Amino acid sequence: MDIIFHPIGVIHTPYQGKAPYQPVETDEGDFWLEVLPEYEPGLQDLESFQYIYVLYYIDRLVRGVSMKVEPLWAGEIEVGLFASRSPLRPNPIGLSVVKLIKVNGNRVITTGLDVFDDTPLLDIKPYIKDLDSKADANYGWVEKTGDLRHLALHILGIPHEY
Repeated sequence: MDIIFHPIGVIHTPYQGKAPYQPVETDEGDFWLEVLPEYEPGLQDLESFQYIYVLYYIDRLVRGVSMKVEPLWAGEIEVGLFASRSPLRPNPIGLSVVKLIKVNGNRVITTGLDVFDDTPLLDIKPYIKDLDSKADANYGWVEKTGDLRHLALHILGIPHEY
């Protein structure tokens, strides 16, 4: 079965050849989603939310997909692809949660996004308090690394080496 997605717009960021590993709310530069005119009516009331999910097509992958990955920062640990946040996936769909600043016509202004400029936008969904935040979520295999410091760097959006 073939599944075909059509972009609903384009994501604009200051990033060309390198982007952060996670959205960084305090990143400098202009970040916005440019929604195609036919989808603009779908933005009605989006501005009432503080955060949104941004789904996009990761269109600039340069390496192949492997079902086992060794996250560079996790030492010798090997995990299944679906237990990782690797962008190298069979269906390269990205997901970011960002703060919504303003909706202006067909533009959705946000805080920092972790994607390259001109990335195809697939969807936008509201992030809803309590529905999208799970108090009993855990760290899974990341706890085995003994280095939650690295995870904290991702959470805070602090640039770092693996």
